Amino acid sequence: MEFNDVIHGHKSIRRYEDREVSQELLDQILDAGIRASSSGNMQSYSIVVTKDKELREKLYTPHMNQSMVVDAPVLLTFCADFNRMRKWLELNDAPVHFDNFMSFMIGAIDATLVAQNCALAAENAGLGICYMGSTLANCDQIGEILNLPPNVVPVVGYSLGYPAENPAPRDRLPKAGLVHYEQYKDYSDEDILEIYKERNEKGWQRYMDVPRLKEMTEELGLKNLAQIYTIAKYTKESHQGFSQSVLNYLRSQNFMENEE
Repeated sequence: MEFNDVIHGHKSIRRYEDREVSQELLDQILDAGIRASSSGNMQSYSIVVTKDKELREKLYTPHMNQSMVVDAPVLLTFCADFNRMRKWLELNDAPVHFDNFMSFMIGAIDATLVAQNCALAAENAGLGICYMGSTLANCDQIGEILNLPPNVVPVVGYSLGYPAENPAPRDRLPKAGLVHYEQYKDYSDEDILEIYKERNEKGWQRYMDVPRLKEMTEELGLKNLAQIYTIAKYTKESHQGFSQSVLNYLRSQNFMENEE
């Protein structure tokens, strides 16, 4: 495929064919990931490839019961990982640290860059993916199932396989509302209304077109897309709960040494 076609043709795939991804193709995808940029070329990440159906069934609940976890033949989990680096430092009589929040952020960025490289390579080969925010939200439960040692934390993950659906690409906010030249230019009320105009219309219509989502919206008395996002999908209480879980897991995984 042409590079621009791959990028602009991206769509989240939630239904997959009952068809294996060959190891040869999987290796090509992983090789593309490994070529991603990395802070200091430390490559402070690890990729966990989960094909085993029983393991994917165990991951189904912490991934918030998303069907693609068990329906897709492969689940990729990209982790911030300073476990390997710390062992190397110790073997070379070097100071062993990287046990703080900044180190986690370095690993998280590395892992995310690798994930997107793999995603582009997969889509270029005709495969489909669906990123899952549950990877970070429930990183503690996922980390336990994947047997992650200290200094390793799941950051991003997605299902991978041959698409059994062809959904329309989702809308994006206009470039003028996302890109700032030279310095950040804050938004006026008029700017915000213009930037979100199409999203308000298309997003609302998407909920109205799906019977169960329309029913939920009506039951909650929601009047617009902003209310759907903050009252139904991403509540303050849920984000506070996930935030605390992630912070607790970072501490238990040795990424919050002496952090208050």
